[in-house]
Amino acid sequence: VQLQASGGGLVQAGDSLRLSCAASGFTFSAVSMGWFRQAPGKERRFVAGIDESSGLKVYADFVEGRFAISRDNAKATVYLQMDHVKPEDTAVYYCGRAREWRLMKVGSKYVQWGQGTQVTVSS
Repeated sequence: VQLQASGGGLVQAGDSLRLSCAASGFTFSAVSMGWFRQAPGKERRFVAGIDESSGLKVYADFVEGRFAISRDNAKATVYLQMDHVKPEDTAVYYCGRAREWRLMKVGSKYVQWGQGTQVTVSS
């Protein structure tokens, strides 16, 4: 059972970035998935979540319409498209397997986490 996040890097403010999280070892199409982020010295925070069929999506307020979560069940992969990034978006981004949709924003209730991918936004 594994979640492998990728796509992070160093970008400039205003740029775009797409994070990917490849899943294996479980029935990906049957679970809700989420993205969290953790900046240095801060707690891990919810960023975005998507249900099993992509019918429901939820975002943190600070996303402000700049990010979009999506998934491809055939590829067992969830994505986070990040547009108009800001320096305050700098963090390690983690994908996770939610226990259930109603607990999407509760990191402590996640079943599994990926290893994280670093996103650094310069001003």
